Amino acid sequence: MTRFARHFALVRAAPLALASLAALVACSTPPPEAAVPAPQYLYLWTASADTTQPDFLAVLDVTEGAGDSTRYGTLVTTLPVPGLRNGPHHTEHEFPADGRLFANGFASGRSVVFDLTDRAQPRIAAQFGDLAGYTHPHSFLRMPNGHVLATYQSRHASGQALPGGLVELTTAGEVVRSSAADTPGAGPGLRVYSAGIVPALDRIVTTTTDMHDDTPASRNVQLWRLSDLPLLKTFPLPDGPAGDEGLYTAEPRLLADGKTVLVSTFSCGLYLMEGLDSDAPSGRLVASFPQKDGTSCAIPVISGHYYLVTVPAWSAVVSLDISDPAAPREVSRVTLGPDDVPHWIAISPDQRRVVVTGYAGMQHRVVIARFDSTTGQLAIDERFREAGATEPGFRMDDKSWPHGGSGKGVPHGAVFSRSPAEH
Repeated sequence: MTRFARHFALVRAAPLALASLAALVACSTPPPEAAVPAPQYLYLWTASADTTQPDFLAVLDVTEGAGDSTRYGTLVTTLPVPGLRNGPHHTEHEFPADGRLFANGFASGRSVVFDLTDRAQPRIAAQFGDLAGYTHPHSFLRMPNGHVLATYQSRHASGQALPGGLVELTTAGEVVRSSAADTPGAGPGLRVYSAGIVPALDRIVTTTTDMHDDTPASRNVQLWRLSDLPLLKTFPLPDGPAGDEGLYTAEPRLLADGKTVLVSTFSCGLYLMEGLDSDAPSGRLVASFPQKDGTSCAIPVISGHYYLVTVPAWSAVVSLDISDPAAPREVSRVTLGPDDVPHWIAISPDQRRVVVTGYAGMQHRVVIARFDSTTGQLAIDERFREAGATEPGFRMDDKSWPHGGSGKGVPHGAVFSRSPAEH
């Protein structure tokens, strides 16, 4: 009898012994360890309310599924930036693949490139101010060629502040090329605000709101060629029933089809861009929201066929179904406190969480909303709260900061990390 035949004969002859042995082995073998989730972080580009103290980048642990649930929403570290009163404003809206996050200090006109390759220990990789004669950068977007597109509000010439433009940068913050926003007959209010890149059409769409409010309110949108940055067209947005929906053009967003662009305005209008690949581009009002006490609808996010946007008049973040972008339909909203003015939102790489910063009642507080990308539903993340807190969120007005000082923090730009495996 072979070794294997003898083995199976013994097994057939002694089933009870085998069962006992199996039970013994099961009892003595330790259970497999649960997979350890990759650390996840939230970065908050934060001004110090005490202008004698530096502005800083705060890092929060927002790891989901960790064995120690007390870590969720806790402060990991802070990184101060040189100088005072930088006015931290916008960061990139998504975590960059190379881990180098661009962030503007709008008040000072100086920008910072944060090296986040070590996700929990940020450092400053570069800083820059005026470039190629352009001043006060506002938004940063990644280009298909790996460079960074910066929108600049204005430029200096002959002692005047002229309309700004676009500057293409390397990831080290060095100028590749630039292009001015000047256009005959469009009026003086051409302070390039934000942008949307449309690689499939070789186009860039930009908006023109003046952050300093030094020029008349603009209703203009501008169209550029992506490949070499020339300005192609400047055109106004029409108004709707309220009479001002087209004023203060704000944020262009590219939809999932790679060709369709929606542009929001701070006057709470939402416009569908048409003819971007033609000589006669235009915008059509497809939705609007109420305004209240001078507040402005602000930062939107696209997730599949949903469009999320802050609506301060409702103290809410609203989710719209844009399966038909010509007819957006509200499917959900998450309402904050009555004194909260939500402004900035950004979505996590897995599309399950949305960070919210803002003004008034939430000037020193950050909240997270849960998002269901299949249904568009929003809800407050009740787990994102500090120990003993009576409301969800992370407060920035009651801390002694790791970098020193205890000035109240005013967060603005915020972005979730992406694990190296997700690039």
